[in-house]
Amino acid sequence: LSLFLSPHTHTQPPPLSPSLKSPHGTSSLCCVLSMLSSVMGWSAGIGRTVVGTLPVRVGVCGCRTTATAVPHAPAKKRRHMPDPADLADGIRDGNRAALAQSITLVESKRPDVRAVGSNVLERVLQQGRDSIRIGISGPPGAGKSSFIEAMGKLITDNPHNRHLAVLAVDPSSSLRGGSILGDKTRMPNLTVNPRAYIRPSPSGGTLGGVARNTCDAMVLCEGAGFDTVLIETVGVGQSEFAVADMVDMFVLIVSPGAGDELQGIKRGIVELADLIIVNKNDGELAVANKQTRIEYTRALKLMRPRYNQWRPRVVGVSSKTGEGLDKAWGYMEEFYECMSGTGVLASRRQQQYKAWLWQHLSEALLEDFQQHPGVRKVAGKIEREVVLRKLTPGQGAERLLQAFNSERPR
Repeated sequence: LSLFLSPHTHTQPPPLSPSLKSPHGTSSLCCVLSMLSSVMGWSAGIGRTVVGTLPVRVGVCGCRTTATAVPHAPAKKRRHMPDPADLADGIRDGNRAALAQSITLVESKRPDVRAVGSNVLERVLQQGRDSIRIGISGPPGAGKSSFIEAMGKLITDNPHNRHLAVLAVDPSSSLRGGSILGDKTRMPNLTVNPRAYIRPSPSGGTLGGVARNTCDAMVLCEGAGFDTVLIETVGVGQSEFAVADMVDMFVLIVSPGAGDELQGIKRGIVELADLIIVNKNDGELAVANKQTRIEYTRALKLMRPRYNQWRPRVVGVSSKTGEGLDKAWGYMEEFYECMSGTGVLASRRQQQYKAWLWQHLSEALLEDFQQHPGVRKVAGKIEREVVLRKLTPGQGAERLLQAFNSERPR
């Protein structure tokens, strides 16, 4: 042992103790190495067999040493689940840690964790708080985050003094599933604003530009006292406008001089917009910004508005200089007052609640379907047959449904 543990250099190895001699009567370092490897878990250069429950080290000289049993480390205890009542009380009192933890719970994919989040949601709903819900969408590079940073400063400062929550949805990788969640880095001033709260969330592969539980996170933010909620979607295209079904006002942000952008997305997402903001109205882009506003104004005249009480507006804004921000916010307030006063907003929210109900139900049924024993038993085989073109995807889906229905209780 002194050969391995002593800091001094030995010209010759020290003599081994008689107790460390091999059973064959020959002194060998194999016995020492065998004992050390048994305790330390080393295996290089030494054979290993098992006798009962104890490892046996076999040295090159044929000696055998049985290791002493070492107890395993105790298993790590599962973290205690938070109390839903405490979280709901914390949200009501404006505790941001409780709000963040509750959003994490409702975004979880674990059923037991999500059940705690649902309990918190139920308690928060009883408080009956409300807010102006605004969805911010647009193609990549239009300046959505820059606009929210500038607009957030406007509505949280005097004379508005509103409390703002920003739910920023970040795209998830289609290969690895991860997200950067870097929206806060684009809103440095709003991040440290005491009247603002920013929560980035991964899209998780959900289509439509929003995350699966964005609507639940919005309800929690309202319970925490935020009277204005902005939902920033991922960069979207023509048909990705799911956020329009969960907000009061849908705002589309576009950039000037983006080629044939109007022709590319004017149907679908544009006809759902209540306000179109042409960003980057400054410097050399000011002329192109004006031309883009004219094009969108003409296009909107050819579309039937969603509401009889409101015609969509087009406004030029510079997130850099602040030009046009007051006008844009004025349109948002005007829209909310108009829709609230006529009862359209209340009716629309009721329709949205129904849509959320069936959306959650569809996702839950799909999860149960995929975990069904009968489906899991034949899913691999059917997938291979579809890949090998022995079945069409439609035929494969029908067979999976047959497997699901065949094992359901009658």
